[in-house]
Amino acid sequence: MASIVYRTAVREDKLPRISPPRTRRPQSHCGCRVIDLPWMTLILQARQRIAPYLRPTPLHYYPLLSELVGADIWVKHENYQPIGAFKVRGGINLIASMSPEERSRGVITASTGNHGQSIAYAARLFGVPAVIGVPEDSNPAKMAAMRSWGAEILVHGRDFDETRERVETIAADRGMRYVHPANEPMLIAGVATIALEVLEALPEAEVLFCAVGGGSSCSGALLVTRALKPSLEVIGVQSARASSAHESWRQRRLVTTGRSDTFAEGLATRVAFEMTQHILWQHLRRFVLVDEEELRQAMIHYLDRARTLAEGAGAAPLAAALKCREDIRGRKVVLYLSGGNVSREHLVHVLTDPRSWT
Repeated sequence: MASIVYRTAVREDKLPRISPPRTRRPQSHCGCRVIDLPWMTLILQARQRIAPYLRPTPLHYYPLLSELVGADIWVKHENYQPIGAFKVRGGINLIASMSPEERSRGVITASTGNHGQSIAYAARLFGVPAVIGVPEDSNPAKMAAMRSWGAEILVHGRDFDETRERVETIAADRGMRYVHPANEPMLIAGVATIALEVLEALPEAEVLFCAVGGGSSCSGALLVTRALKPSLEVIGVQSARASSAHESWRQRRLVTTGRSDTFAEGLATRVAFEMTQHILWQHLRRFVLVDEEELRQAMIHYLDRARTLAEGAGAAPLAAALKCREDIRGRKVVLYLSGGNVSREHLVHVLTDPRSWT
């Protein structure tokens, strides 16, 4: 594929007004529509759009984590967001950009938790009816949070992908605006603002680890860093027990895997998504798999050495940094702590029962 040249030397208040893309999925299998979107304009507009509702999250340096990994470790605290996870950026950006007609129809989506919370939160901000489909064994804390923001909860399916298929059918039946968890330019542009904040706070950053479930946050990080600081190495991370995105990236085709039985529900999908994968194929150079025990240990390290709470997906970048410690020794490393939504029962399990993670 041809390289993309972004023209970014423009004041945000002078940006052209571009209508949000209406496509819910890429319109060609080659990915041309995905690549040709004016990504940096969309991302800078997203920052303006979400600024009235969200403050930049902290980027903190941690000496004890740095000692553990052997590198200068900086943590981007998306677990400090109002919903406890990074996805709220995308939810607000998407619903804020919808037309009045779309808002009146309501929104519907499928989620293992954090994406659903982001849509529920944003829908409440803008007075939009919302339905969130969740798998049968979903995190109770996340389900309670979605209900608290006023969303209707639909429980269906053994995993995220079964839920998503059911939700797509209901969206067509009810005439609601279906929000795909990854194939949405406005979601990607919204979460890409994390990388803008990182580069503003730590322009000397050399490596960035980012968990990959649907792939929106990693895609957003790649779009921003390739435009503004191509030397910053972005490394994707996924659970070895839910490796559809990794396999799709490796094989350069969309791959569906037979299982997604990781405890890190934010990484638990059997299906890779076209829009985010095309961005990963174009820009991502390294993608790491971590096992369940490595995720569990990373959650504990965050508690012990940073006094902060990370869910499994949020701990994945630290797990990967530990796995890659020889390659990143002495470098300035940023870890996206994407979320901290852990139920009390699950946290106790993580801390007290190591036998079940192998």
